Amino acid sequence: MEIISGPISSCSKEHQKIYQLWFSVADTDGDGRMSGTDATKFFAMSNLSRSELKQVWALADSRRQGFLGFRQFITAMQLVSLAQAGHGLSPDLLKNAANFEDIKLPIMEGLDALLVKKKVSTTDSDPEVNGNLQAQASPSANWFSSKSSKRVSPDSVTSIIDGLKTLYMEKLKPLETTYRFHDFVSPALTNSDFDAKPMVMLLGQYSTGKTTFIKHLLQCEYPGAHIGPEPTTDRFVVVMSGPDERSIPGNTIAVQADMPFKGLTSFGGAFLSKFQCSQMPHPLLEHITFVDTPGVLSGEKQRTQRSYDFTGVISWFAAKCDLILLLFDPHKLDISDEFKRVISSLRGHDDKIRVVLNKADKVDTQQLMRVYGALMWSLGKVLNTPEVVRVYIGSFNDKPIDEEAIGPMGKDLFEKEQNDLLADLRDIPKKACDRRINEFVKRARAAKIHAYIVSHLKKEMPAMMGKSKAQQRLIDNLEDEFVKVQKEFHLPAGDFPHVEHFREVLSTYSIDKFEKLKPKMIQAVDDMLGYDIPELLKNFRNPYD
Repeated sequence: MEIISGPISSCSKEHQKIYQLWFSVADTDGDGRMSGTDATKFFAMSNLSRSELKQVWALADSRRQGFLGFRQFITAMQLVSLAQAGHGLSPDLLKNAANFEDIKLPIMEGLDALLVKKKVSTTDSDPEVNGNLQAQASPSANWFSSKSSKRVSPDSVTSIIDGLKTLYMEKLKPLETTYRFHDFVSPALTNSDFDAKPMVMLLGQYSTGKTTFIKHLLQCEYPGAHIGPEPTTDRFVVVMSGPDERSIPGNTIAVQADMPFKGLTSFGGAFLSKFQCSQMPHPLLEHITFVDTPGVLSGEKQRTQRSYDFTGVISWFAAKCDLILLLFDPHKLDISDEFKRVISSLRGHDDKIRVVLNKADKVDTQQLMRVYGALMWSLGKVLNTPEVVRVYIGSFNDKPIDEEAIGPMGKDLFEKEQNDLLADLRDIPKKACDRRINEFVKRARAAKIHAYIVSHLKKEMPAMMGKSKAQQRLIDNLEDEFVKVQKEFHLPAGDFPHVEHFREVLSTYSIDKFEKLKPKMIQAVDDMLGYDIPELLKNFRNPYD
């Protein structure tokens, strides 16, 4: 599986050097990012129509980051050249990149005079040295440092993600810290949480083909991969891009500042000993990180207790992931008690869930129809949603499909289903920025509701006598207190946290020490949701809209 990114055709070193000069002119502030304002000025020299330039930007900034890096700039220039040659610009053009070789440099009227005037040097602020792209230092690199408490200047915000980091530090994090949101719901976000690549998590019982699925996409083995009919994957394995092939232990990866796994330390050493990171250089892993999980227990194995909070870890990863694949085997359709708990822990992430009926070529067409119906019936009892979940049918491994069992009609079905699933996976990097915004807004609303709950409990505590009895009464009647908060502040019931989990954490705290409601903090978050985020999206939308 390949994800198209960067230049749509091979770009010669000679052209790269020229594009370096052009990029240094277009990137007026020299931060390695060409903003929408820079683009409107620079692209105007191509003399293309506004509608054509709008399409150029949309195709080059396919991830909706709000800026163009050097690679995306090359893509934009190649698209401009093709448009000048009379080619129609469309997403299909990127898919047919092989049809265009040695794309000529676009004609940019007045650029030569600008280069002479600016006296641009190829050695100053080059995004690439010796043919290798340099990592541009993000202006937000030190925003999460505890040593700095100064307000971040709006001028330093050069992308949507940078804007979210600013809003989090200035408006959302103070609310979370004041009402101990990090202890009850989710650890504080770090720089790496915002910058992490999109993640795909695979869940299912043992031997449903989770590890084989990842291997099939990568078309090669990855470090630490074990495949067999018995439960072979006994740990959580994060498969991500790296300079070389190696496996990093969980305790090591959880403390690395540039990795988004610091929050996993709360699950203790027992979990971290069952967690590892497998790194390898691979084109697909430059865009997507995969999370392979231990097989969900069933039958007699459920009586064996894990040494860590399995469903808690799944819930943590679910909040971070962009897509969750539930894998089933035609011969393993039963949903065990642990699997029910796992699926329940995915509450609030229904839009991320996809179901894969794997190894479907092991049964004939008639049996497959019955298996599909049985699977939908089983899922209907666990997934409490009125909508029908999307189920992909296929055999996702490197072995040829058993045509004798499924027939020609089944083969055609498998190919279409596999193409649909691969298209879903290819879209993940493009939707990553939208997903970050979506998760950020969800977190902000959850933090607001948490603040209302905590401050309400604080208000219900007596001023002097009987604090211990009052706290126990509030904990015992927590459902009723949630209803009071919901009615008082007109909040949706579906956004409230799990009562049992909240009660468990609450029992370890003294409610009397919680903070009272601070309307200014709530108002700041309301302003962020109602004004700041829409304004941020407006500032970094397609500059030709």
